[in-house]
Amino acid sequence: MNATQALHQLGQSLWLDNISRMLLRSGTLARYIRELSVTGLTSNPTIFEQGIGSGDSYDASIRVLADAGLSGEDLFFELALEDLSQAADLLRPVFDASHGADGWVSLEVSPLLADNAAHTIQAANRLHAKAARANLFIKIPGTPAGIEAIEEVVFDGVPVNVTLLFSREQTLAAAEAYMRGIERRLAAGLDPQVASVLSLFVSRWDVAVKREVAAPLHNRLGIAIAMRTYEAHRELLGSTRWQRLAAAGARMQRLLWASTGTKDPEAPDTLYVQALAAPGTITTLPEKTLLAFADHGKVDLPMPADGGNAEAVIREFRREGVDDDALAARLQREGVDAFATSWHTLLARVREKCALPAARA
Repeated sequence: MNATQALHQLGQSLWLDNISRMLLRSGTLARYIRELSVTGLTSNPTIFEQGIGSGDSYDASIRVLADAGLSGEDLFFELALEDLSQAADLLRPVFDASHGADGWVSLEVSPLLADNAAHTIQAANRLHAKAARANLFIKIPGTPAGIEAIEEVVFDGVPVNVTLLFSREQTLAAAEAYMRGIERRLAAGLDPQVASVLSLFVSRWDVAVKREVAAPLHNRLGIAIAMRTYEAHRELLGSTRWQRLAAAGARMQRLLWASTGTKDPEAPDTLYVQALAAPGTITTLPEKTLLAFADHGKVDLPMPADGGNAEAVIREFRREGVDDDALAARLQREGVDAFATSWHTLLARVREKCALPAARA
């Protein structure tokens, strides 16, 4: 049994944080599902920007779509859905066998909508209908406008992956929005089984504070934030409010660890994956991290349900001058801005490929 299989046995789902046409065409994703216990997949604007911008694997599809009169965001979403529909179909047996707990793929709304709830709601419903896949999440950022949108799209029956969460408070706000949407569905006599996950970003914390704290504190804050959030999420699942929803048939909104690739070359490349081992959760792994963990990762004790020493560690950072509340807000805004930058670059690459003579032949 390799380490990825051991994580699966622990009760944690492994989702690949990557997608590309070559990953699908080469059979690599199918092999990861078969051999490395991968049971889901996520995408974001940066991943697609890298995939479309490198090589020519998307050029033929871009030519067909451009000839059909599509351009800009409309053309990109068609490209993305070609990939994600294929991945969703590949993962459908996992989805069916797990009764909808696993086997998911994710498509993000335009990051330019992060501060516009009304347009996010429209985009989420449109993309969900267009995808026509039961196992496709629509990713919505956990910004204040995103939180407003999440309640509405959950009420509309759209499965949601809440992205760009950086703190316990942001995560709980997203969970509250999800529960409000489910409660409204129940009040309206609708099926409460609308799936959702909460994606907490981890390693970006440590990148942000590395130059501000002493070396013994390096690569510790992200894990502490995750431990604190895990404790709060478990408490929420034990609350009377959630138990009432669960009894009515609602699905558990699972916690997902994002940004698990180690950014510090001096730290182990499996640092976050090993520290975030926790039953009932999901870990998303960049391809490089997945392969490293399968090769030499270890599964030790699971993350403590009571938060362990998280609060003590966070107090150490506060003594070093780190304001974790302010930093969480900053990291979320920087995350939105980074995805918006990737979005603009992505659309520029699509335009460039549309303008190539070979693309119009």
